[in-house]
Parts: sequence; C-alpha cells; structure tokens
Amino acid sequence: MKKENRKGLLMAYKERKITGGIYAIRNTTNGKMLLLSTSDLQGCKNRFQFSQKTGACVNMQLQKDWKELGGNVFAFEILEEIEKKDIQTLKEFREDIKVLEELWIEKLKSQELY
Repeated sequence: MKKENRKGLLMAYKERKITGGIYAIRNTTNGKMLLLSTSDLQGCKNRFQFSQKTGACVNMQLQKDWKELGGNVFAFEILEEIEKKDIQTLKEFREDIKVLEELWIEKLKSQELY
C-alpha cells in the first residue's frame, strides 16, 4: 500500500463519525431479546453478521438457544443511536450510552430478556 494512500485512509478513519447506542439481539422464534450497549454500533452489527455466517455464537447468554435453533433465528435491532460530539471525550460518550442503556432496561423490564 502506498504511503499517501495509507495516510489518507488513516485520516478518514480518525475523522469518521462515531455512532454508539443501544441495540438488541432478538430471538425471532420466542421473542426473547438480549439488550446491549456499545460505542460502536457498526462494529457490533458486523460482528453479529459474521457470527451468523460462521455459526459461532455472538454472546454467551444466547449460547443455548443459538446452538439449539441456529443463528439465523436471531435479528440485530438498533433501538437508539447517538453520535459522539466533537467536544465529548470517549469516556463522556460511553457514560451517556450507559445512562441510555439504563433507561432502556427500565422501559423493557416487562419483556422477557436474556
């Protein structure tokens, strides 16, 4: 890879918009879901899709159902996303996501979660 091209790619990576938030992995056969939070939604979605393709379970809490039913019965759902502000540190951004997760846990407490 040429040095200029590498520098350009690195700069684009550093300048990309960082999007985090709350997501769920839903079992479409029984409706149960695993509620999770992240500071990198796209990365989590990519890992989930890779896990489905390879048959490897994406999370230990889902292991039993994943093994029994297969990865194709699970769906990745973004429940809420937020974008990191330029003035925010990564720590502050993660704290905001944690608060958001607590709100979603409260909101979904009546549903069956993993």
